[in-house]
Amino acid sequence: MKFGIALPTGMEGLIHPIPFFSPGDFILTAQIAERLGYDSIWGNDHYAPQEYVKQKYQAPPSFYEVLTVLSAAASVTSHIELGTAVLVLPMREPVVVAKQVATLDRLSGGRVLLGVGIGAYREEFKAARPDVFGKNRGSIFEEELELLNLLFTQDSVTYEGRFFQTHDLSLNPKPVQHPFPLLVGGHQLQGITRAINFGQGWIPGWRPFEELKEWIEILRVKAEEAGRDPASMIVAPQLSCLLGKTQEEAEQRYMNSGMVQHRRSLAYTGRDPMLAMENNLVGTPELVLEKVEFLDRIGADHLACITFCVESVSAYIEQVHWFQEDVMKPYRKSHTEGDSVRGSGE
Repeated sequence: MKFGIALPTGMEGLIHPIPFFSPGDFILTAQIAERLGYDSIWGNDHYAPQEYVKQKYQAPPSFYEVLTVLSAAASVTSHIELGTAVLVLPMREPVVVAKQVATLDRLSGGRVLLGVGIGAYREEFKAARPDVFGKNRGSIFEEELELLNLLFTQDSVTYEGRFFQTHDLSLNPKPVQHPFPLLVGGHQLQGITRAINFGQGWIPGWRPFEELKEWIEILRVKAEEAGRDPASMIVAPQLSCLLGKTQEEAEQRYMNSGMVQHRRSLAYTGRDPMLAMENNLVGTPELVLEKVEFLDRIGADHLACITFCVESVSAYIEQVHWFQEDVMKPYRKSHTEGDSVRGSGE
């Protein structure tokens, strides 16, 4: 199983205080993550803050454009993967997205993981895309997914959709990777269906672990029914993390973090803070390692965009190091030893 950490491109005011990461912090964290052996770094995608953020802070949050940040990170790293978790497609024009992503994949030597989603914040669409506000974003999203796949693979694309059209469009260069790792977000069955129809994988937000297990099983079954190789579908859940020397310390810090209010503001089920804490990577390193092992057993392939719920940049970097040393390293050691045993015929 792979491990990826968040570059908090659009998390000020939501999970972290204002101000939080500076441009230099993104670069430094990307370099640290690669040096420590993380598999990927991820940024999220926001344009306008929610109302509760405006009421809580006098200063507005800085939301950095995720593909630009990942381009900067690509220039100072050599092999770590570069992900979006998630790019809100209905906020964006798909031809421009295809051009940006293909270019980044080329410049980085084929390191992009494009996680995409429908978007959760009504305020954001009302502020930045009033032309989309009130329309069926699911239909817009599916057209964009279809068009992205065509633009990534076809020499000439003529597309006549309800929302988007192209005529004899030749978009080059194509991404390095083929098939290109397009990961489709969504918490329910429709998200899984879209992932199978349009993507190479599924990138859900947190869910109760037993529920996530059920959804992964459904994904594999439906992929096979659709003629897809179930094992080829990447499952990359997004989780938050907070390590503590004791369970009590970790839980208290989590309950005092901005993540709790952020999750309460979201319009999906499972918003109970205790339920979220139990089903994310919160606790002592020993407990978090047990959770990681469980996620591995139920079929997660990539822990995407692990977000550390802390109040300072120094604490963020500390958690990045701590997770690598006391969770990721022992996980990999145990699995390497297991592989060696199986390889020896024992």
